[in-house]
Amino acid sequence: MTDKIFLLYLDSFQSSAFKRFVEVGRVVFINYGEDAGKLAVIVDIIDHNRALIDGPTTGVARHSHAFRRLTLTDLVIKGFPRGSRSSIVRKYFEKEEILEKWNQSAWAKKLDNRRKKAALTDFDRFKLLKLKKQRRRVVQVELASLKKNKK
Repeated sequence: MTDKIFLLYLDSFQSSAFKRFVEVGRVVFINYGEDAGKLAVIVDIIDHNRALIDGPTTGVARHSHAFRRLTLTDLVIKGFPRGSRSSIVRKYFEKEEILEKWNQSAWAKKLDNRRKKAALTDFDRFKLLKLKKQRRRVVQVELASLKKNKK
């Protein structure tokens, strides 16, 4: 009887909603502190609250960081040795082409668009408004002609 309950528990765990687990080799996005906005790799897990992270290619020094100030990404470095030195982290990071994969992700593109929008000047925002109006007008004219031809 307990075996069946255990198997049901395992089955429900495998179809869990969680897809990102804290693990050695997991690429994380730092969302708070002096390294905010940078990528790093979990090198070792210290306890339930902290991990040792390192990001030699992204400018993140090796240090202990709280999980509440990290966001787990979908990227994982397979076969990453626990407690590796910075040179090994760099080698795996470059071998797996993590930065290229990150830059292609929707998350990175969204952050980049936010950064670009925040950097716009008043005149740039005005030009953008005019271009959006122009595009909207073209779409409306085309839609009206399609509706007219449909009748």
